[in-house]
Amino acid sequence: MAKQKVAVIFGGRSSEHDVSNVSAAHVIRSIPKDEYEVITIGITGRGHWVRYIGSLEQIVDGSWEQHPDNVPCILSPDPLHKGFILLESDGTFNDLKVDCVFPVLHGKNGEDGTIQGLLALSGIPFVGCDMISSANCMDKEMTHVILEAAGIPMAKYIAMRRRDMDKIDEVIAEAEAKLSYPMFVKPCCAGSSVGVSRVSNAGEMREGIKLAFTADNKLLIEEGVKGVECECAVMGNAQPFASAVGEIKSANEGFYDFESKYENDSSETLIPARISETASERVRETALKAFKAIGCEGLARCDFFLCEGDRPVLNEINTMPGHTPISMYPKLMEHAGLSPSEQEDRLIQLAMERQI
Repeated sequence: MAKQKVAVIFGGRSSEHDVSNVSAAHVIRSIPKDEYEVITIGITGRGHWVRYIGSLEQIVDGSWEQHPDNVPCILSPDPLHKGFILLESDGTFNDLKVDCVFPVLHGKNGEDGTIQGLLALSGIPFVGCDMISSANCMDKEMTHVILEAAGIPMAKYIAMRRRDMDKIDEVIAEAEAKLSYPMFVKPCCAGSSVGVSRVSNAGEMREGIKLAFTADNKLLIEEGVKGVECECAVMGNAQPFASAVGEIKSANEGFYDFESKYENDSSETLIPARISETASERVRETALKAFKAIGCEGLARCDFFLCEGDRPVLNEINTMPGHTPISMYPKLMEHAGLSPSEQEDRLIQLAMERQI
């Protein structure tokens, strides 16, 4: 029986391009090769798609973009093709059919419903959440609107659009009237804490707003939540399961920023978290409730603050969480008894199951 072809897409036009490269290498390395043939498709920082046939090391260090054997390609939205069209150097076109796509893309154009919509048009099964749930989890304002309506506790917030920069003084005054310092200024549609600032006064908020608008056209100003930072991995479609709860010990005081996540070896992830069994169960129950309420399928990582009284407050849902060697999602699933190869196999099978 022929192996199923799985296309792993990585890179992308996103501030998280480099993180995607490292995540994809882990996924490619982990997919069981006795069951699947892996096709590697890279999207350069400029948005060009190529069929890549080089080493994993070059994916990790980013040099894959200059590989001499890269073949330009496009993902066909026509379900007749069921895959990619290779644009050969001699001017000919070749079809590259695949059975499933694993879009290991973080941030804009990868986690926000954009590529999920294209894959839905193509008729190819794909790993992860659909277009609507991806978009609503990526847009932090929509996450608040939907999940607070479902009874999920989240931080108090206000939203601001770039077009309202001429009203920045009014926005700052509104934030100070409705929220308490410290606050966090966040781009609405970005990940890995890119463009996020912890602010303690109006001057810092003004600078934080300017920084956030370098990453997105909309931002949130959220009231700081005091509690243990913890994360829960969820996997499944109709009957998802939640992992144990992991705890974040950030190397940088204040919040778990990009540098703490990926560059500072002093940051720690503790599995299981140093919390009570009752608290852990509350986090897991809330993670499953949020996952279902916003329509997630396949996988997601739910990030929380565990506050006084063992009260979980949801921070955000990541629909394509990091799969780097230090990422919490694969480590939590390993703690649940799933090896990396079993994780990727199950995610691919969940994608195929959803397509039926």
